[in-house]
Amino acid sequence: MSRRFFTNLFILWVFFLAGVAQVSNAEDGYDMWLRYQPVADKTLRKTYQQQFNQILVEGDTPGLSVAAAELQRGLSGLLDKPIAITNKKLFKQALVVGTPANSPLIASLQLGDRLAALGDEGYLIEQTRINKRPVTVVAANSDVGVLYGSFHLLRLIQTQQSLDKISIASTPKLQHRVINHWDNLNRVVERGYAGLSLWDWGTLPEHKSQRYVDYARVNASLGINGTVLNNVNADPRVLSDQFLQKIAALADVFRPYGIKVYLSINYNSPRAFGDLDLADPLDPRVQQWWKERTKKVYEYIPDFGGYLVKANSEGQPGPQDYDRNHADGANMLAAALKPFGGVVFWRAFVYSPDIGDRFRGSYDEFKPLDGKFADNVILQVKNGPIDFQPREPYSSLFSAMEKTNMMMEFQVTQEYFGFATHLAYQGPLFEESLRTDTYAKGEGSTIGNILEGKVFNTKRTGMAAVINPGTDRNWTGHPFVQSSWYAFGRMAWDHEISAESAAEEWLRMTFSNDKKFIKPVKNMMLISREAGVNYRSPLGLTHLYSQGDHYGPAPWTTNLERPDWTAIYYHRAAKDGIGFDRTKTGSNAIAQYPAPLAKLYGDVNAVPEDFLLWFHHVSWDHKMKSGRSLWDELVHKYYQGVEQVRSMQRDWDKLEAYVDAERFAQVKALLIVQERDAVIWRDSCVLYFQTFSGKPIPAGYEKPKHDLDYYKTLARTRYVPEPWHPASSSRVLK
Repeated sequence: MSRRFFTNLFILWVFFLAGVAQVSNAEDGYDMWLRYQPVADKTLRKTYQQQFNQILVEGDTPGLSVAAAELQRGLSGLLDKPIAITNKKLFKQALVVGTPANSPLIASLQLGDRLAALGDEGYLIEQTRINKRPVTVVAANSDVGVLYGSFHLLRLIQTQQSLDKISIASTPKLQHRVINHWDNLNRVVERGYAGLSLWDWGTLPEHKSQRYVDYARVNASLGINGTVLNNVNADPRVLSDQFLQKIAALADVFRPYGIKVYLSINYNSPRAFGDLDLADPLDPRVQQWWKERTKKVYEYIPDFGGYLVKANSEGQPGPQDYDRNHADGANMLAAALKPFGGVVFWRAFVYSPDIGDRFRGSYDEFKPLDGKFADNVILQVKNGPIDFQPREPYSSLFSAMEKTNMMMEFQVTQEYFGFATHLAYQGPLFEESLRTDTYAKGEGSTIGNILEGKVFNTKRTGMAAVINPGTDRNWTGHPFVQSSWYAFGRMAWDHEISAESAAEEWLRMTFSNDKKFIKPVKNMMLISREAGVNYRSPLGLTHLYSQGDHYGPAPWTTNLERPDWTAIYYHRAAKDGIGFDRTKTGSNAIAQYPAPLAKLYGDVNAVPEDFLLWFHHVSWDHKMKSGRSLWDELVHKYYQGVEQVRSMQRDWDKLEAYVDAERFAQVKALLIVQERDAVIWRDSCVLYFQTFSGKPIPAGYEKPKHDLDYYKTLARTRYVPEPWHPASSSRVLK
């Protein structure tokens, strides 16, 4: 093994020690789920200590260096004893890691057929014997597979799982597991609630912060293999040589962790650079400009992943400015990227201002283009048809685009769930979406299976999440936003992982393995999303937010620049009832779904009540499954949401003995804020909708402390920490 290998390990170990020095005074959340504290169960710790005496790595690559360093860091911390790395003599109870290509010991196990089935990123973890000595092996076809397997092994120890006779084979079900940052080049983050952008452009490329390394470690621990560094409302300067030098430095940090860099691009870039006076995708000059600029990108970043594009949406430029369609626009970029192996993530978040039902927008624009996109274009579709709302039916594009590569776009940053002040674990939302059966090709045509390519036999697969960590020490503001990041990564690797199991893993790794802590907090997490739905928009209501910030309630919003930016556009409350009619008597959006779902959603008596007001305008006196009238059920849901938050408060208050003081106090304070906000949401919406129903709040519920005018005034004067919004600060070129 070369001197360079051990030099790399030494550098990584120095970084580790520096990190320990920074966080030794308190548990501030910086380490997230990679804390590596000694296993609390001393008997189990002793068992682990007996199972690992050394880490044997024969290969000499940057990828193996980081895998070995992570194993040394993790095992030394968890086992509370130093674990040495060697490339020489094999002792019993060694941990042997590598690939058949770089490790003669791994090659001697003749794992070829088993590894071949796992592809480039899969791995094996198992106990076996080498030269008659008992060992644990982490083997893969690639260095990044070894890294993923190393993190899996550490996760098993962190969550106190038995390793006896272990034999695990794992491979990702989706190819592109990508996080999207909405960071601007001035370091302000759109929908970012945890400080400034992670990327300190002013000190790059010379200074590569340790925070960049830790960011890569965290993502690699989940199998995330791509990051889009900048906002989809893109600044053209991101493609300039000045910024490409800086981005290349980040790519150098991320590369050993298996993470490719992607960039959001502005479609008007040829004009913004002053090279052309148009951006028509069918113009040969424009095509050549993108070929040359893309070649330049790859000169800086040889393994560059590709472009993410928001086009002809919310004022952003695109091919429709030249009477071209989305396929024309995407395919032009795809042609520029194809020689280098790059891909285009083309967002389907479009809704023209003159459309009668925004719900229909993406389907109506993209369905006619099915089969017309290049093979290295992936349509990136939000989980629902509107905009990351607390609950939406699935986007009908997933069951409609049979000949088009598609990937899911979720949101981890809590734009519609209380920013970084509310506890709203998104795992249940992800699971609900991924397990929805579309019946596109009969029963079992779940969203997860469609994304995997099992339903329509698509070749490129993926999942993305808007994630927006910032410079806050704990990365995400609210400590529990970390859990949604974690759940996304785990489900992107395997969409069949449940929200409950992801929550338990995260709790064990991030806080404690004590069952007296895990059970109540896991229950908190699993109800938190539903609580957020209940006190904001129950029974299929949606988009009742104050515009711009998307934080507090404003169901009365009207008279804006566009009708579909108002709340009344969606709820359509009137004296005869409430809800948006999307059946045949209304916008007929249900026709976008396969027949079994169209029939289900179109029947007011059969549609799941969670979606009732999404698809139907319903009388206030409509009888619900509970036996209550719609009005009484609506009130009940709003009050239930508040009570769920209060229950979360009570549960957390009992757990002080199990949590470090800093994080306990922060979550306690934020739950108080959440309860305050939930009451405001409840009272604002109930009082407002009461002006249409004309019905009293049923007996037994606490009465609002203020009248409706008070809440309308509060909405106008509330301070919300949202520094920038594209609707008021467009950079679109004219």
